[in-house]
Formats: sequence, structure tokens, C-alpha cells
Amino acid sequence: MSAESRLTAEEIRLKEDRERTAYWRRWGSYLSDRQWGTVREDYSKDGEAWDYFSFEQSHYRAYRWGEDGIGGISDNHQRICFALSFWNGEDPFLKERLFGLTNSQGNHGEDVKEYYFQLDNTPSHAYMKFLYKYPQQAFPYERLLQENQDRGLNDREFELIETGIFDEDKYFDITVEYAKETDEDILIKIEIINRSDETKTLHLLPNLWFRNTWSWGYEVEKPKLKIYDRCDEYSTIEAEQSDLGKRWLYCNSQPQLLFTENNTNYRRLASRKNESPYVKDSFNSYVVEGNKNAVNPDNIGTKFAAYYQLEIDPGDTKVVKLRLCDNPEIESPFGSNFDNTFRTRLQEANKLYQRICPHEKNEELCNIKRQAFAGLLWNKQYYHYVIDTWLEGDLAQPDPPEQHKHGKNSDWVHLHTDDVISMPDKWEYPYFAVWDLAFHMIPMAVIDPDFAKEQLDHLTREWYMHPNGQLPAYEWDFNGVNPPVHAWAAWRVYTIERKMYGRCDKKFLERVFQKLLLNFTWWVNQQDRDGNNVFQGGFLGLDNIGVFNRGGELPTGGELSQSDGTSWMAMYCLDLLTIALELARDNEVYEDIASKFFEHFLYIVDAMNHFGTEGSDLWNEEDGFYYDVLNLPNGKSIDLKVRSLVGLIPLLAVTTIEQETMEKLKGFSGRVDWFVNNRPQLSSNLACMEGCDNHSRRLLAIVDRERLRLLLQKMLDETEFFSDYGIRSVSRYHQEHPYTFKTNGDEYTVAYEPAESPTYMFGGNSNWRGPIWFPINYLLIEALQKFDFYYGEDFKIECPTGSGKMLTLWEVALELEKRLISMFLRNESGCRPIYGDFAKFQSDPYWRDLILFNEYYHGDNGAGLGASHQTGWTALVAKLIMQRGEYC
Repeated sequence: MSAESRLTAEEIRLKEDRERTAYWRRWGSYLSDRQWGTVREDYSKDGEAWDYFSFEQSHYRAYRWGEDGIGGISDNHQRICFALSFWNGEDPFLKERLFGLTNSQGNHGEDVKEYYFQLDNTPSHAYMKFLYKYPQQAFPYERLLQENQDRGLNDREFELIETGIFDEDKYFDITVEYAKETDEDILIKIEIINRSDETKTLHLLPNLWFRNTWSWGYEVEKPKLKIYDRCDEYSTIEAEQSDLGKRWLYCNSQPQLLFTENNTNYRRLASRKNESPYVKDSFNSYVVEGNKNAVNPDNIGTKFAAYYQLEIDPGDTKVVKLRLCDNPEIESPFGSNFDNTFRTRLQEANKLYQRICPHEKNEELCNIKRQAFAGLLWNKQYYHYVIDTWLEGDLAQPDPPEQHKHGKNSDWVHLHTDDVISMPDKWEYPYFAVWDLAFHMIPMAVIDPDFAKEQLDHLTREWYMHPNGQLPAYEWDFNGVNPPVHAWAAWRVYTIERKMYGRCDKKFLERVFQKLLLNFTWWVNQQDRDGNNVFQGGFLGLDNIGVFNRGGELPTGGELSQSDGTSWMAMYCLDLLTIALELARDNEVYEDIASKFFEHFLYIVDAMNHFGTEGSDLWNEEDGFYYDVLNLPNGKSIDLKVRSLVGLIPLLAVTTIEQETMEKLKGFSGRVDWFVNNRPQLSSNLACMEGCDNHSRRLLAIVDRERLRLLLQKMLDETEFFSDYGIRSVSRYHQEHPYTFKTNGDEYTVAYEPAESPTYMFGGNSNWRGPIWFPINYLLIEALQKFDFYYGEDFKIECPTGSGKMLTLWEVALELEKRLISMFLRNESGCRPIYGDFAKFQSDPYWRDLILFNEYYHGDNGAGLGASHQTGWTALVAKLIMQRGEYC
């Protein structure tokens, strides 16, 4: 049987897309969950994006750079958008977008206050499924706001389910499914179930509209929506846009056809005359306020809604069907083939997921994994941001304040994004974050290596990467410094594709590697100011983990030598070394650059272990742990003795080199031998580079065998880092023994905080002082596996510390995987730790199998915290489930 004949239907679609014979990825779940309150839409002088473009304004104010909606889709340049809106007859306005609190409104920062679930998706978006739970009583907007404002930092967030609005099941389950007949023919099925014991009416308005590109003063042909045809069975709407051409939306039955313009309602926004009587919020005026003159009687516009009024009996279901395609003459658009296509695409999705994880038979684990992949794919978003245009303002709009032009991101004028990008969470973080994205691409490579490679490639291109070599951190501050994990992600994507699909894309590897050389040089030049190979990378993504704000000026003056920053750079060296050795197999020139990274790694390891004067090393011999070191202006140094991930990240800098590689790459091997023989003071720091103990395999690591054991003793101690659900970000030791630093009459304290943040240092829900974070746990698992690859049965450690149970490092990695996965599984009490004490999620048959993937997790009980749809890096749980199914 040929490899071609073994491909699943979904893999064939991806192949067609890769070869440009069909454009299956043109349409997908690319619509944001939130466009308001973003930096892109902020033209204020003070940079307070949440306040400048509020949720209230989002109903009637046109967006400049993107669109949002509920359960929606768009094309890959977001010219045409489709999403759902509803009204229950009680709310003060249409439910057109997801509500949540801004950073200043929530007692723990920004937070979406809705329940929606991304149930299924495939890489080509040929099948997608989304569930929204809509209360039948008036949505408690004001109560959610007031309760959270009244709560303090030591209280947990007040959630929608706590209002009692879902009690007695007074809500609608609204599910939207998408199935592609062809790459340009999208079938849409909306199913509404009345869960209450009363007959209820739902006003359903599927929306089709154009992103506003015509209001900003440029020569752009305005697109148009109009009625194409009407008959008893369905109506057809024509959408014409100059770049995309024409598309047609078929709407079954006989809904009212409403048209307006996707234009700002200036009368509401600024008490001035509107350019047109038909504006963005006209459907709300028509449906909720009863203003029948609000919509265009000529049935044309740039925004359309098919208005269905559905009376639904208790427990009953209503179904609405639509079809968005490139053919205006489908003879029977909702015939029997319509439902058959949904069945076929679902079966094909099942086969795809069975193909990538054939070992997993546990139904519950399969459900968790499937929803993790679904959320990862639903979090793809069209992202448009042209910095120079944003800074200067638009021709038809007032000039931005002068402060805006010299403020946030003003030195990134080269940045020009117009792409579909993987987002951390399309409501909480509807913008790319460079280190988040690296973790997203590990599970993404399992199901869609082409997209994973494209994403990593994007961020190293000249319209993303700064001319000085810096990668853009995230929208709120592209100058932020995140851990340099891009090379690690590129290598892992390469190896995952090779293992799962038999393809070795060395062109991708080489292309990314060449650009990362520039980024590595930026790190060396900008973050190692003293040239001593000890790095000061700032907060490095670990918000709110240190004694001070590590990204700002220190209250003592001086500098902070960072154990984690230096370790990240050591890991970066090893990742680039690994890639260089792979490329050197075909091109001996890369042996030279591999030698360079080997040498640089030696110097960083030497700095980690012999930094500064006596008593100021990053390694504290007395405690057997790595700490940040505060270098004071008077020349003295102080260990900041916080037991945190800062001291465990040195474990991540580890790799092995095979004897076969040394024999094949003679140039590299010769240089390694020279260093071992002529730089004994450097090579003595290495765990083993000479083939120790009859090993032909070499080990490169920051920590030697003794320090590895000392660090693991603390990491695997359940009274310190080792929770029932993973590795805590700060040791529980600090619960009884907070670390306090005093200077200039002020006290700075780090205590163990297992849940939400007790400080606003980096925003309310960025707490790395105790909770469990998936990305670091995942890297620790990989590090343990690499150490075991070298030490094998010769190295065993007590796990948990004090238990008397001795495990190999491979077995420790399996135990850590098990604990992380267990957060999502029902325990012996039938409860999922991630849902804490929310009974509805634990026992209700319509809730208990729905999985949310949070930003981080409670350090003691595993409850989900922070962003609730961060199926970016938390989708790593799918990869863990896969590999446990394979290995166990």
C-alpha cells in the first residue's frame, strides 16, 4: 500500500492545501472573541486600551483592525465574517459578543464571564463545533461587575455560575456546527435546545458582514450585501467584495432579512451626525428597541442578519441551516446531502484523531484530548496590525495624540501583520505572544505540522522580527523579553513531523535557524551588558515571580543577575547546537556554527557555576539551589533566596549527542576534543562530554549528577514544589517562611500563593508565585527524559521525596505527566479537580463532560485559574495524553 493511499481524508485536504490545488484553510475559525480593549484599537494618549475602546462601545463603534463575534468564522484576511447573535427577550441589548471584565474591573484582572466550549475542529476546518450556553433570564452584567469590584485581592473571582442564573436549567444550549462540502462551500447548522421546563422564545440572528475597510480615508471599493433570490424554502444573499469576489449565503425557511452598515453610530459615540442612518447597532435597535426604521428598506448594506424567532418547548430542539459558498445556483441547498456531509466530516475527523493517537482507548482521555485539540484550532485568529499606519493615524480620522506616536510599540514601525496566527486565548489574549506560540506549536505539529512551521517561520520574518534581531513579545509591549524558546519549538516541530509523518523539512529548519542567529546575537548584545555570560532578561514571561518587578528598575539600584535568564540562554545554545548538527549532516559549513554554540554553552555553564566573587554565585552551595543574585551599586551581591522556578529552570538546559554524530561530523568532533583537552577549566563544568562510564553518548547540561540530585530532591518534595497536580511555580515552603527583602524603609515579600495573584504587579491574573503552569511543567518532563536517556537505570531518585520509593528519571517524568493529566480527569469522588467546587460542572449531565483549559492551576487542589480558554499552551495536555498512551 502506498503512503498516499494511507492518508486520511483530512490529510488529503491538507496535502491539497499545501500543494495549492485547493484552499481548505481559506475559511476557518479566525474571528476573534474580543476586538475591543486591544492595543490595535487604542488611539489614546495614555495607552489605556481597555478604557479607550470599551465593551459598551463595541456594540455601535466600528473596529479599525479586526472583528469579533460568537462562534464565528471568516476568510483568512477577514474580508467576510459570519457569527451568531441572540436575544432572550430579557437582556438590555443583543448578545453579539462575549462579555467580560477589563483589567481594572476584575479583582483578579480581566476575565471573560460567559460559558462557551470549543468542542471540535480539524486543521482544514472542514468540521468545527462550538457550544454557547445562553441564560434565559436577563444577563447579570451589572452584578458581575459590582461583585468583582467589591471583592479584594484575597478573594476569588465571582463567576457567572455563582449568580444562580443557570439554576433550574433556565438556559439555551446553542450549538453551531460547520462542515465544508468543498473548500469554498461551508454548511452551517445551528441547533438550539431549551433546557428549561417552560416554553421559551429565542431570537436568533446569524450575521454576515464585511470588516470595515472603507471608513479610514483610503481608496477602497466598498463591498456590498444584497438579496439575490427568495423562495418559500430559503433566501439567498449575495456578498460582493473586490478581492474575494462574490459569495452567497443561503438561509433556510423564511427569516426576516435585515440589512445595515458596519459603520460607527457617531450619534451615540460623539453626539454628532451619522454618515448613514443605518449603523453597526441597527439590528439591536430593530429587535430589542422595536425601531422598525433602523434597518435599510432597500435591503442592501455591509452587514446582514437572518432574523429567526424561535418558540421552543421544554427540552425541545430547533435547527436552523445556512450555507456560505461560491455557487448561487445550488438546486437543493438543504437537501439530504446537507446532513450527510456533516456525518461524513465528523467521521473523517474521528479517523484523523484515531490516526494520530491509535494507542489511547480510554474514552474520557480521548474526550479531553479531542477538546484540547479543538480549542487549539479554534484559537487561530486573523491578526492585522500595521504599526506605522497605527502610529500616524488614518486619513479620514482625527490625528492621534502626540503621546500616542511616541509611546507603546513606537519603535516597531517595521511590523506589518496580516496573517492567521495562533492566539493564547481569543478573549483574554486576542493577540500573539511569542513564547506562548512556541508551546502551542508542539500539539499543533501533531495534527498540522505545515501550520506549525508556518507560524514559527512568520515570527522570524522581517515584517515581524525587529531589524536588531529581537522577536516581538506581545501586543502590549513588543519590546518585552520572553524566554528564547523559539529554537526549541522549531526543533520539536521538525522532529514531531519526522516521527509522525515521515517528512524531514530541513529547509524549514535552516530558514528559521538562519534568522535565529540574529536573535541570539541580540540576546548576547542586549541582555548580557557586562559580557560575563550572566543574563538580565527582565521578567522573562514569569510575571510576578520575583521579589521585585524584574522588568523594571530595582529599588536598590544596581542589576539583577538572573538564574533563569542565564539558564534560558544555555538552553537556547543547546537548541541551536542541536539544529546546527542536524543541518551539518548535509552541509559541513554548519559544523563551524555548531562549534560556536558548543563553546558559548561552555562559557554560560561556567558563569552559572562560578559567577562573581565568593558568596555571590547563582548556585548556593548551602541550600543546594540556584537563586537570582542582586548586584548592588557598592559592589556587594546578595542571593535572593526565593525557592521558585527560577532555580529549577537550569534543569532545562540539557541535551545528548550520539557517538554516530561525533563520528560523522569530524570537524565538530575535532573542535570538541580540542576544548576538552585545552580548556579544562571550562569542560570540567560539563556533566560528561568524553563518553563517561562506557557511554558512547555524550551529555551536555548545566547541572552535574550531584546538583541534579539536589535540585530534584526539592522539586519532588510535596511540601515544596511537588503538588498532586504538577510542579508549583514557588515552593510551598514559603507559605510558612515568606522571603522578605528590606531596602530604603520598604519591605518586599514573596510568599507561597497557590491561586490568584495577591498583587497588581503584572496585572491580576499573572501569578507565578505558587500556581501550576503547563509550559514549564512540560519542559521539565522533557528535561527528565533527556537526563534519563543518558543515565538510565544508573540514576534513581526518591519520588516523592521522603516516600522511600525510588524511581528512574523516566518514571519520574511519567509520574509528573500523570499528575498533570489528573487535573482534567474525574477522581475517585467523580469530580474533575479543574472545576473545584462548582457542582454544575461536576455532576450535571449537560456540563460535566465539557472541558475548559485554563491559563494556570491552583497549586494545591488543581482548580483552573486565569484565562479560561487558554487552549494554546494548555493544549500540551493532549500531547501528554498521546505520549502516555504510546509509552504506557
